[in-house]
Order: sequence, then structure tokens, then C-alpha cells
Amino acid sequence: MQWTDEAIILGVRRHGETSVVAEVMTRARGRHLGLVRGGRSRSLQPVLQPGNAVEITWRARLDEHLGEFRMEPLELRAARLMETAAAVYGVQAMAALLRLLPERDPHPHLFTSLSVILDHLHDPRDAGELFVRFEIAVLEDLGFGLDLARCAATGTLEDLAFVSPKSGRAVSRTAGLPYADRMFALPPFLSVEGRAADRESLEDALRMTGYFLHRHVYEPRGIDVSAARNGFVQAALKALGPGRSPVDPPATGDQLRDLPSL
Repeated sequence: MQWTDEAIILGVRRHGETSVVAEVMTRARGRHLGLVRGGRSRSLQPVLQPGNAVEITWRARLDEHLGEFRMEPLELRAARLMETAAAVYGVQAMAALLRLLPERDPHPHLFTSLSVILDHLHDPRDAGELFVRFEIAVLEDLGFGLDLARCAATGTLEDLAFVSPKSGRAVSRTAGLPYADRMFALPPFLSVEGRAADRESLEDALRMTGYFLHRHVYEPRGIDVSAARNGFVQAALKALGPGRSPVDPPATGDQLRDLPSL
């Protein structure tokens, strides 16, 4: 068994005295693990840093085996990614999100999104907005997609202002005002084409995606939110100036029963 593909390094762990097991996100084969012989050598350690783009060749006797990676560097981003806290935490947070998906399950659009975000992590405004969109894409691939294009109550495409925590669907301003205190504000940059994120809308977006990840993924699996996500959120928001409050998922469990079928 053998194939060659483009990949992004997500992380490594030691294996024996000189080797490592590398975890990568490939363009065509999803998240994949493989043994890298000599991975702790001076020549390979700089290549095997999270965020770097490589061309890998995977070989194994059978498809279900761990197999071995041979790799050639394509773009070494790691040094640049270590310059800001948002970038350091961002790489780790996206790797943690990708680990929620089954290994070897193809997600080419997530590979493309990951590559784009890694090239923009140095800018907190761009990084925060792209990270939110990445979380929404992961939720979609996990089967918990958000519908932010049409009002859940009226079907209108105009003046969408809220997101229902019950259904994950957008709600228009008119239909949602009576329940505004129990719903998320829909960040304008997610509903208005060409609108850029500011500090307030990014806080709203991260609070919303954090809630749905906790409700649909972390809580059912009995796992905690990645510490790297919390680090990224605080670093990205801090770079955009003072804000309102820490971004935590709201405690809306009991209130969901009081919402209409939105």
C-alpha cells in the first residue's frame, strides 16, 4: 500500500529512541497518522513542527496498518506561527477540532480552510473570523450544521439578527425580539457579505460556536473543551482591544424549553 499527498503537520509524539508518530491533515485522506523513522533528528525536527506544509508518501503492508511516512517540506510556517500567542494557540486549537473527526475520513474543504487560516494567524481580526468559520465547518461535518441563511420562523432571508440555541437556525429581528434574551446575537460578519468582524461581533460568534460545540460534541463525548481554544480566544480578543466579558457558553439548558419551535 502506498500513496502520496499534500499534508499539514498537526503534531507528533515520541516513538522509541529516534522515531516519532506524526499526525497530519492530508488534502485527500483526512487526518492520518504514520511513523517517521529518525523523526527526532536535527534535520527532521524543524520539518515536523505544527503548521508546516509537507508532501508525504505513506507506505504500509496493509491499509489498516499504521504505516510509515516519508516527507519533503513544502512550506515551513512554524517559525512565523511562534511569533504571536494567537498563532501558537490557534494551531493547537484547530488540531484539536480536527481530532473530533474520524481518522482517515476525507475532508478536503477543511484542509483548504486550515491552510488559509495558517497563512492569516498573524492578524487577530482575520484569524478570529476565519477560526469561527472553521468551527462552523467542523460542526457541519460532524452532523450539527448551523443554518444562518434563513429565518427559522418566517423563512425570510432579510434582517436576520439572532440564532436559536435550540435549533442552531437564524431568526429574524421581528420574530426573535420577544425571546432575544434567550438567543444568541447573529454576528453581522456571518450574515452580511463583505462585513468584517469587530471585537463585539467576534465575541458573539465565539460564544455561539463554543455553545454548540459543547452541547453537541464535548458534553455527549464526556470531554473538555481544548485549553488551546481558550488561549486562542483570549489572545485574539485581547489584540482587538477591551471588551465585555470572557467568552463562555451560556447556561441555557432550562431556557430551551421556553423557546418556540425555532
